[in-house]
Amino acid sequence: MNSSFTMTDDHRTRRPPHILVVRNDKLGDFMLAWPALACLKAGAPEAKVSVLVPSYTAPLARLCPWIDEVILDPGDTAGKQAQRQLLSQLRRARFTAMLTLFSTPRIGWLGWRAGIPHRMAPATKWAQLFYNHRVVQRRSRSAKPEYIYNVELAEQLLKMLGYGPVTRPTAPYWPLERGIRQTQRDALVGELGLEPSSPWLFLHAGSGGSAVNLTPAQYAELAVKIDAQLAAQGISSQWLLTAGPGEETTAQALRDSLLTRNLQATVLPPRQNLGDFALTLAAADLFIAGSTGPLHIAGCLNRPTAGFYPARRSATALRWQTCNDENHRLAFSPPENAEVHDMSAIDLVMAANAISALVHDLAAAPSAS
Repeated sequence: MNSSFTMTDDHRTRRPPHILVVRNDKLGDFMLAWPALACLKAGAPEAKVSVLVPSYTAPLARLCPWIDEVILDPGDTAGKQAQRQLLSQLRRARFTAMLTLFSTPRIGWLGWRAGIPHRMAPATKWAQLFYNHRVVQRRSRSAKPEYIYNVELAEQLLKMLGYGPVTRPTAPYWPLERGIRQTQRDALVGELGLEPSSPWLFLHAGSGGSAVNLTPAQYAELAVKIDAQLAAQGISSQWLLTAGPGEETTAQALRDSLLTRNLQATVLPPRQNLGDFALTLAAADLFIAGSTGPLHIAGCLNRPTAGFYPARRSATALRWQTCNDENHRLAFSPPENAEVHDMSAIDLVMAANAISALVHDLAAAPSAS
């Protein structure tokens, strides 16, 4: 159900709210917060939205169009001085409200000690004691996508602040300025010699240690099957292998494995920083990966995605669904009768059929991609 928020007459005479949003864990989790950030800006465009994030995701936070200020979180292991400095910074900001999408006792304590009058978080575990607005969501049931849980929290915060209904924002949650995607593609043509008229299939075999994933051998088998099916339809695809920090050797080994099977792939050279890497993903016609941060970057950019997920309830394809358009995403998991972490049980023939069909459809209607 779509719900929305508009500014009431009271808000036109008040100081604009200053909202602190906290999602200070992994990259994929942070990307799935962008729909909630978009919701806050849609409902309260005059609000100042600050985020508390670790240094790792800060480069992307600075590129987010829904964020006005980035505050660095030193983390749970930081010393007392760093924690005191953060608390002092939060106090000086005089926030109207804090929205914590995933709370820990330290974050709850910081918001309470900073004197933030409205503090909202999911009603889970004992950290909720630090919040005066607790929302029962029962996320452990994984009945909805994570980004929808986040959007519903944002809507509750807007309602609590006195805003009335507007249409819930839709993808892309990272809208790029006109021409940026083409600029990224032109740059890769010049750097790597990719054929611009062919579909570009990005494959990210690493997991960053955060997700159960296909093995490199499975990804090689998948890519070969997809490429053969596309070739049979007269489509010549370009394969680009991406890697996170420390995963370069995995990408290179996958490239070498593919070469022995007569499939030419190119490894994307390291980018200057995470923001540069993320913008490069805008050039993809399809992004293939496990349930990792890069997959969710591609989803925020509304690029077509094919994700591979374990069957464990807390990590299902529904719970960690990408936030791109429904017709832009595919998801694959082990069957119900398999072990939840047994990624070898995924039918790669079926996956290759679905992925090649999506690429074929996108190639036939490039304006829709």
